[in-house]
Amino acid sequence: MNTFSIIIGFAVFVAAALVGWGIAELKGKAFNYKNNAQEDEVEKAAAEQLHKNGYSEMNIGDIKKTISTKGFSA
Repeated sequence: MNTFSIIIGFAVFVAAALVGWGIAELKGKAFNYKNNAQEDEVEKAAAEQLHKNGYSEMNIGDIKKTISTKGFSA
């Protein structure tokens, strides 16, 4: 194989990757999904059930207190 065909192959690969990336970006902007009223209702009921059972969302301070980043003492 000569160097020119390797460069052409690489250029085709990069072009195909850019086209695929562009299609993926445009697809996300062209087709969007919105919940209907029934889905919003179910999501709200599920959140209320979690909070009633004692679930609370942790902020970064709570996570830093409970995570083991310093290792364990032997």
